[in-house]
Amino acid sequence: MIKKIFTIIVLITSSLLAQTVRYKPLIKVEQNQSSNFTNKSIERKIDSILSKMTLKEKVGQLVQIVGEPEYLENLIKEGGVGSILIGTGIPGEVNRLQKIAMESGLKIPLVFAHDVIHGYYTIYPIPLGEAASWNPDIVKKDAHLAAMEAASQGTKWTFAPMVDIARDPRWGRIMEGAGEDPFLGSIMAAARVEGFQGDDLKDPYSIAACAKHFVAYGAAQAGREYNTVDISERTLREIYLPPFKSAVDAGVATIMSAFNDLNGIPASANYHTLTEILKDKWKFKGLVVSDYNSIGELVRHGIAKDKYEAAGEAFLAGVDVDMVGNRNIGDVYSPNLEKLVINGEVSIDKINQSVKRVLRVKFKLDLFEHPYTDTTFYKTYLISKEERENIVRKSADESIVLLKNTNNILPIKKDIGSIALIGPLANDQKDLIGGWSCAGNPDNAVTVLKGISNKVSSNTRINYVQGCNINDSVETGFEKAVSSAKKSDLVILVVGESRKMSGEASSRVNLDLPGVQEKLVEKIYGLGKPTVVILMNGRPLTINWISENVPAVLETWFLGDQAGNAIADVLFGDYNPSGKLPVTFPRSVGQIPIFYNHKNTGRPAEPNDKFTSKYIDSPVTPLYPFGYGLSYTTFNYKNIRIDKSKISKNDSLTVSIDVTNNGNLEGDEVVQLYIHDRVRSITPPVKELKGFKKIHLNTGESKTVKFKITPGMLSFLNKNLQPVIEPGIFDIMIGGNSVDLLLTSFEVEK
Repeated sequence: MIKKIFTIIVLITSSLLAQTVRYKPLIKVEQNQSSNFTNKSIERKIDSILSKMTLKEKVGQLVQIVGEPEYLENLIKEGGVGSILIGTGIPGEVNRLQKIAMESGLKIPLVFAHDVIHGYYTIYPIPLGEAASWNPDIVKKDAHLAAMEAASQGTKWTFAPMVDIARDPRWGRIMEGAGEDPFLGSIMAAARVEGFQGDDLKDPYSIAACAKHFVAYGAAQAGREYNTVDISERTLREIYLPPFKSAVDAGVATIMSAFNDLNGIPASANYHTLTEILKDKWKFKGLVVSDYNSIGELVRHGIAKDKYEAAGEAFLAGVDVDMVGNRNIGDVYSPNLEKLVINGEVSIDKINQSVKRVLRVKFKLDLFEHPYTDTTFYKTYLISKEERENIVRKSADESIVLLKNTNNILPIKKDIGSIALIGPLANDQKDLIGGWSCAGNPDNAVTVLKGISNKVSSNTRINYVQGCNINDSVETGFEKAVSSAKKSDLVILVVGESRKMSGEASSRVNLDLPGVQEKLVEKIYGLGKPTVVILMNGRPLTINWISENVPAVLETWFLGDQAGNAIADVLFGDYNPSGKLPVTFPRSVGQIPIFYNHKNTGRPAEPNDKFTSKYIDSPVTPLYPFGYGLSYTTFNYKNIRIDKSKISKNDSLTVSIDVTNNGNLEGDEVVQLYIHDRVRSITPPVKELKGFKKIHLNTGESKTVKFKITPGMLSFLNKNLQPVIEPGIFDIMIGGNSVDLLLTSFEVEK
């Protein structure tokens, strides 16, 4: 009872503290036009505050904590904390802690942070799934709506987007990013930053974004979480840095340093990447925060003998804020930074510069003027529940990839007599919202069973049987599944991973379907019934048998709250699938890392020549290539042409191609542009994605799709890692995936 009374008091108090709510319609998210992140007025205010701060208060701004309330309260009063990793607490608790800060010392507001990855209350497809939409507008809108919900609860800083390029699906965190390609990854990085931050961080519905994990975390050796990364400076600059540069250009407020060792120097103590590249070359003015206790872990990395040395290594490298630098876990910046200054190992000027970065973000978020969260915000939410569901559903629709559809078994007629719905994920709510689902409630998720039930006629009989659990080692449920399939006209099997099998600390050495799920699929398929497999997973899986035998396969990732309805939309033809893979699907773990933009080698694979680059026990090609995805209609590409056959290094040209819908259904197609430099001083990839456009075509309709080829699309890093364009022949390739392409060429003259 006392706890309930306290909660009521907190809510009432926080409501009184809250500022007047500035309501307006759902705002249109515009591109952030400036990455400068500074203005003279804010800088003057920052200088004024800084001049009044003690060293202890300055260091406090560089510490982010999580801990028990009593400890937090005392630390806040002492000015020993600048930000709090709050989780998904109630606004009342946020306002209570904020009130302590605003009534203590220099009245510097706290900023509350959390991992808002693919939604806050409303859960969208996982980022890898959204990347399969190849639709940055959807990604931007989803991030914006997630920001609105997070802001309504006091979270003004999200540790997203994750923009790591990932070429190894064993790495569980591949689900958090946009896949394997730096161009697509860069587009999605900017979209998420613009979505979270909106046009102005002062907007009450905007939150500060954090591009992570800086840098090359997606290249962890053996796909093992937290593991070492050893790559060339060229690979770092060509593959792993571009999405971060895109985020910085989009105005991202913060950057997170990574856990991994990078070429012998841990990323959270790497002066080259954090200062020379990020702060000096890119002129990044926001703050850099460490990943969770990654500064304290420098001791285990072996480059610091204790936390005192770890604090010095990280801070001098360029990490401004120590995440979870508190007594329970890290305790690195506090109290060691004070000692480092007193001992003359860290200058007060460098402390001041980092504090400025923190205060700059707080001013940008308007926290000095409006520090409190209005507790009525969410109850008077700007768009209705129905509108939110429609947005999630559209995002989920566009994220689904049709991998196979032999004999057009899909779409299914809604008046079909009977369907056997089988599989551990067929009636699951918890797993289909995916990992990192923040404050999402699985009870709000629409299951596949529910989605199909909503779609079919009242005369259709659905025979649902679970068949097995996700990770079962026994086949005790197979008998009921077989019985269900035998008495049905069509079988739908819903199989895949649990939500905990992908994400942080979820690396896998085996990418087959877990447990006995594939055996269940084989057993049911053997009955001779028309069969559809629906995959739910956070990474590419090795599904060779299913791909070879089952006539229809849908990759649905983890689609969030509207998963069941979206899957039913595609199954029954209310939405024609348009998703394209943002990552290559390998045939086996032995092919990893596998990616489309590889080098040719001096002996590219030749089927009739043993002494070429291939395997003796497997094809070298992937199971499904990057950019791949089918439709219920067919798109014909023809008449690729260029307006110039020769250009100078500073000139541009336009390439055009005609795309026609030859099928019986309207649909969307992602037209993909790839470029190959035939000869240059540094060996070129076989192709590189340089553009894409998503178009809609009615039945029989044709459209001419044009791309402008600019000098920046033709440049590469030379031997000195400087961008250059060398004269020679360039191939332009356009098509619906990275393999099936039409080609034309042009010359860049000397």
